[in-house]
Amino acid sequence: MVLSVSERTFNQEVLESPIPVLVNFGAPWCGLCRVIQPTLLQFQAHCDGQIKLVGVNADDNFKLSNSYRLKTLPTLLLIENGITLQRLEDFRGREDLRVALDEIRLYYANSRKTPMRIAS
Repeated sequence: MVLSVSERTFNQEVLESPIPVLVNFGAPWCGLCRVIQPTLLQFQAHCDGQIKLVGVNADDNFKLSNSYRLKTLPTLLLIENGITLQRLEDFRGREDLRVALDEIRLYYANSRKTPMRIAS
């Protein structure tokens, strides 16, 4: 199960989290958001608590959507120590997403021997 985060709880659950957080911005009407949900749950299960997965309803949390300049849904942000390290959007399909998530998981599983790509 994915923890649902709002504007009220975002700072505590994401920005102040002691572990990296993958934030899934979506909306109930977004078909692709529902399609990627099983892939995200599988990712969460394989992270062994090294990365926290949270969901944000972009429609209900307009300030967060604006702050992170969302252009499309779903948008995934990897945030560590309050800094956005990676932004995943416009994936072509589940396999694209799976590859990107595997890179993130392996990065943290391998004790961070190589630097993470910083989002632009």
